[in-house]
Amino acid sequence: MKIIRAGSQPSTTGSPDYFTGRVRLDPLCRAEEPGRVVCAHVTFEPGARTAWHTHPAGQTVIVTSGVGRAQQEGGPIEEIRPGDVVWFPAGVRHWHGAAPTTAMSHIAIQEEVGGETVVWLEPVSDADYGG
Repeated sequence: MKIIRAGSQPSTTGSPDYFTGRVRLDPLCRAEEPGRVVCAHVTFEPGARTAWHTHPAGQTVIVTSGVGRAQQEGGPIEEIRPGDVVWFPAGVRHWHGAAPTTAMSHIAIQEEVGGETVVWLEPVSDADYGG
């Protein structure tokens, strides 16, 4: 058994290379071999969002507070709220973040494949974010 104590892992700020707006990342877990899961609690200030990205084994997002938005390429922008669970399939371009006037936090769960958990792409434009 391993217990990772609350507050034992420092928060980081989301890089402007991968996020628009103010984003805080709080690591939760990184599995030891042979496990591959990596998870974090991510908090987006109003209007903040990820860049377009993919995950080699897909991603699950569990909304914990606030109101957010999520979009899979080619699909509609979906409003997401606490308790919602969003699954993005492997290799599918998508983004997620806060609503324009409301912050949003979620737990992001993905698996590491070949040393990679995410492939970052271009920023989500204001026009795309606005729908």
